[in-house]
Amino acid sequence: MTHRTPRVPLTLALLAALAIPAGAIARSPSPASPGDSVPVLGWQDELTGQPDMLDVATTVAPISSLARNIGGDRIRLHGIVPDATNSHTFEPAPSDARVLANADLIVVNGLHLEQPTLELAAASKRDETPILLLGDATITPEEWLFDFSFPESEGDPNPHLWMNVPYALRYAELMRDAFSEADPANAAYFAENLERLRVRLDDLDARIRAVVETVPPENRRLLTYHDSWAYWAREYGFEILGAVQASDFSDPSPREVARLIDQIRESGVPAVFGSEVFPSTVLEQIAAETGATFVDALRDDEPPGAADAPEHTYMGMLDKDMEIMMDALGGEGSAIFADFPVEDTWRP
Repeated sequence: MTHRTPRVPLTLALLAALAIPAGAIARSPSPASPGDSVPVLGWQDELTGQPDMLDVATTVAPISSLARNIGGDRIRLHGIVPDATNSHTFEPAPSDARVLANADLIVVNGLHLEQPTLELAAASKRDETPILLLGDATITPEEWLFDFSFPESEGDPNPHLWMNVPYALRYAELMRDAFSEADPANAAYFAENLERLRVRLDDLDARIRAVVETVPPENRRLLTYHDSWAYWAREYGFEILGAVQASDFSDPSPREVARLIDQIRESGVPAVFGSEVFPSTVLEQIAAETGATFVDALRDDEPPGAADAPEHTYMGMLDKDMEIMMDALGGEGSAIFADFPVEDTWRP
């Protein structure tokens, strides 16, 4: 179960996001051209004397994907949370302490998602190494959402902001700012990469809005296993009927299952959605009881394909989800997303 912690004030998140100490990395800046074919970095590795790179530690795969598209080949990216891992309960290994200790910048989602990793980071990192809390710097507490998996009584908001494409773009902008503050010599390169990514995310956002219009209004309702679609639904006009996974990651009670079955029967939605990461026999049972199709293939923190596959990106994850979800709800997901490019946007 996720450790509970007090809320992090937004002002602290913004300071972590934007006020990276000037002395965080020892360097002698040298000019860099965005079109250079190899990294042009402004400081040297203390051990090797060779040009160094910005070491960036990230957590969940969607954040790592966005960071890669901003940093490109001018950063060394270290993802802490493995794919297909429950990020809410993930306990970092002792070897991760070394990664965090050597990081020049630590980028996390925040909103209480990665508490064990944050605790290890606080114990391992250099004093001057900043931690960028993306979610806390993207929305205010007044915009937080609470639900079945994340009840307000427990104080932890739903942290899945990245499923909302405009919020994902804000994450990318925050990383551009943080990378540029830490490595001014490559600021123009990071800015160019952001603009390439912005074009792709704007396209993704427009396609999601278009495909939602192809779904019959009465089918614009979601029952999922994990409550990861709250901010997506608020942005794109869907209603969340509920989720099966409780806040302590146990199965729901028989009473709660009966309530969900009644909701599905009353709403008449044609499909309910499980996760490839969290198999759920309970959700399968709900589908069988109601006659809804059980689609056990959505992803919220694991891009599809192997780690080196072109589709193993944030864009690839949303593309796959939209095709699966919208087709199952009577929309035209496969048609609208058939030619959507999913590969990384960064350039050397």
